[in-house]
Amino acid sequence: MDYALLLSNFARDHGHHSWPRQRLLHECLRHAIRAGTLAAGTRLVATRALAAELGVARNTVLYAYEQLASEGFVVPDRRGTVVARFVPEPAADAATQGRGRLPAAQAGLSRRALNLRPLSNGASDAQAFVPGVPDLQAFPLALWRRLLDRAWRGLDPAQLNYGDPAGAWPLRTAIADYLRASRGVVCEAEQVFITDGSQSTLDLCARACADEGDTVWHENPGYGGALAAFRHAGLAVEGIPVDEEGMAPSAHDWQARRPRLVYTTPSDQYPVGTVLSLARRLALIDGARRSGALIIEDDYDSEFRHDGPPLAAMQGLAPDAPVLYCGTFSKTMFPGLRIGYLVVPPGLAPQLALLRAQSSAAGRVAEQLALAEFVTSGQFLLHLRRMRRLYRERRDALVAALEKHLGRIATVHGASAGMHLSLRLPDWLPDEAIRARARDEGIVVNALSAHAVREAAAGQVPWNGLMLGYAQVPAEAMEGLVKRLAAVIHLAAYEAERFRPAQGRPEVRPKLHRDARQNA
Repeated sequence: MDYALLLSNFARDHGHHSWPRQRLLHECLRHAIRAGTLAAGTRLVATRALAAELGVARNTVLYAYEQLASEGFVVPDRRGTVVARFVPEPAADAATQGRGRLPAAQAGLSRRALNLRPLSNGASDAQAFVPGVPDLQAFPLALWRRLLDRAWRGLDPAQLNYGDPAGAWPLRTAIADYLRASRGVVCEAEQVFITDGSQSTLDLCARACADEGDTVWHENPGYGGALAAFRHAGLAVEGIPVDEEGMAPSAHDWQARRPRLVYTTPSDQYPVGTVLSLARRLALIDGARRSGALIIEDDYDSEFRHDGPPLAAMQGLAPDAPVLYCGTFSKTMFPGLRIGYLVVPPGLAPQLALLRAQSSAAGRVAEQLALAEFVTSGQFLLHLRRMRRLYRERRDALVAALEKHLGRIATVHGASAGMHLSLRLPDWLPDEAIRARARDEGIVVNALSAHAVREAAAGQVPWNGLMLGYAQVPAEAMEGLVKRLAAVIHLAAYEAERFRPAQGRPEVRPKLHRDARQNA
């Protein structure tokens, strides 16, 4: 065995030239033993001889041998050092993989982890038209720093311990007061539970209010984060179609697919943007009562209502409504805050508090106290008013640009509230292909079809289109960005029509030809 060559090849192949010689030798020998290059029973070269061969101090070799012995790779005896009876794990070949064995990178994962959907365009991207991210440049960061500093200075040593699992009492009180006044939610502070954001809230609802195998209704298309939470909890997800009035369960659904939980985003349906009508809201509450179900009302961005006053929450529409009301500060303030809240019916609060005490050690008291002051001082409402004006201006600019450049081929939906709208495309123009092309042009849009719970049933019309967030896009930049997106869509439409049969072609074909040539 040429140990000098073995060491040189290891350093070259693994890029470890900068390591100390004793560590490099130890790692090299361990790698050779695990790979089988130094087979079990092989007697290693004496320390003095190996030191001379490699041109290193004998202590370097002694260190490597001692480390290998302590790890069980070699066994010292009276005649020297011998490789232990260590059996290296053989690499899985293609035939083994073909028989259903998991790739090494996935070994040990649960079915839940393996069956996750790929993420759509990440909200961490700061590009047009990423949905779900507020204008972070407009947040009063200097004020927030002062509030945090004041909160930290006011803490006593006892508050450095684990906090109340339900959340800091001043923040729970502030949220209850705010929701009663602005959203029509009927609640007391004891019903409010602080979470680490929307996903944490949905995980809590799924674990606390349903058992594995129970049925949960989910809007179709709907929010992928909720879908993931329900599937992680082992719930049976049933997609309920969404139309122009929001979630639309039928009488047959209530009978044949009786739910334990009903998930809905009534004030700004995600991703389509429709508003659940009052008749549908009341019918959903009545159906849930008769079925013994709980409604999860995800009110993630209802503060940004652009056409008329904010709509009242479902939770306060009827006495003792069976509603779990969810909210978050990720949209109204900033996502990195990671603070959301859950309002539960009074009868559920004691047991939920016990569950939280046993499963969630609360902390971050200073951030919660700072947020409580931000709300109670009136600064939160001032910030919301500023952001409403800003987002309405950007919404108007986006709608005008879409109507100008895409009015003949697409329809705008869900522009009355929130920070995004949807652009519905004809079914012969696949939204996923448009999404991929737009991404290549530096424009981030989500495909509505990617939010489907599953394939649409017979008689249901799937949503085919794009989800466009506008909160981060300045109004003056909207025209140019929409023009670039329109060029992508028109070119895709032109190419799609070239391969379509002559019968059934839309009447807009001649116009699309001109738009494709002009905008490409």
